[in-house]
Amino acid sequence: MTRLRAYALTSCIFCLAACTTGGSDLSKGSPYAPDVDRSAAAVDGVLVGWRLMEAGEYELAMDAFIRAGVEQGRTPEILAAVGTVNLAMGRLGQAEDKLREALKADDSQAETWNNLGVVLMEKGEFPEAQQILRKAYALDNGESDAIRDNLRLALANSVQPGYGDQKSQEYKLVRRGSSDYLIKPTP
Repeated sequence: MTRLRAYALTSCIFCLAACTTGGSDLSKGSPYAPDVDRSAAAVDGVLVGWRLMEAGEYELAMDAFIRAGVEQGRTPEILAAVGTVNLAMGRLGQAEDKLREALKADDSQAETWNNLGVVLMEKGEFPEAQQILRKAYALDNGESDAIRDNLRLALANSVQPGYGDQKSQEYKLVRRGSSDYLIKPTP
């Protein structure tokens, strides 16, 4: 029995030694993940959030933006990012609140104005969406196709509010760039 215990103890010591001396290396064909360098600088939470948005992981992106907000404070960038995530998740009321709060702090970001315009169009508030998107288009100097297309859609819906027996049009949000959305009619 004592040999068996000694063998088990020796095996545990070798396993623990492998874990503390750098673990294993994937380049040597080991199936284990490499060690984490805890002394390295962390990746910016905003960058992580936008990457998660691109991957369609909106809840995780929200968590990343909130963590970044804890570190950086309630900056206009963080507020606009949280508003954009809420827009992507269909939480229009929350998206509108955060985007308006971001614009109160910094009204020079065309993408934030555009996203607010998209929220208002989704809510059916076309006259205000038209004004907001005009502001976004002016700030952008007409360079963004997404903002121009959103403005065109808002203008078209302001002229034809859709009264009567017309068929209801469904819209789809299409992400363009890092933080702006384009509304497209679904076929």
